[in-house]
Amino acid sequence: MTTWTAPAGTAALIFDCDGTLADTMPVHFRAWQRILNGVGIPFGEERFYQLGGIPTAKIIRILSAETGVPLTDTQVEGLTVAKEEHFLELLDHVTPIQPVIAVAERYRGTLPMAVASGGYRDVIARTVAFIGVTDWFAAMVCAEDTPRHKPEPDVFLEAARRLSVPDPARCVVFEDTDIGLEAARRAGMTGVDVRAWLPPRIRKD
Repeated sequence: MTTWTAPAGTAALIFDCDGTLADTMPVHFRAWQRILNGVGIPFGEERFYQLGGIPTAKIIRILSAETGVPLTDTQVEGLTVAKEEHFLELLDHVTPIQPVIAVAERYRGTLPMAVASGGYRDVIARTVAFIGVTDWFAAMVCAEDTPRHKPEPDVFLEAARRLSVPDPARCVVFEDTDIGLEAARRAGMTGVDVRAWLPPRIRKD
């Protein structure tokens, strides 16, 4: 169990959801395999983890371009909906990631906290509710809330704004992907790579 302590001057904590608060990534991968096999797009586990933190529709467009499998906007929309629906069907396989949850629990009520994710609001809200921590967070920023996504800093800057923290440098971000940590860096925030805390079954680096 981590014994992480907030640095002096920290004004807020911001947590990614998938792979940070909740052990969702293997479940997401199962959902991806199901929907992409139907259109002949390969999506290996290594590439899956490299794209962690990017909204589903954008990932589908990236993979379409990489594999040369053309998809219409209608197909992308349909695949996006199908993938998220299948993930939610498997939600009971998700568990909290205890070292990260322990940090959030420690600072609950002491520092304002937000969830900031590249996932869609309905899915993230239901995931956070499933692991029982919804009321720990004063704000939730998701894919629909910013025009740009990780590795751009928008999601974290918006979280800071909603937490009424004017200086991003006083925020600490907890992330499990290189893309997410780069977004934190671009936001001027301190990034904590939670992969170092995770057992090999969860950690992918």
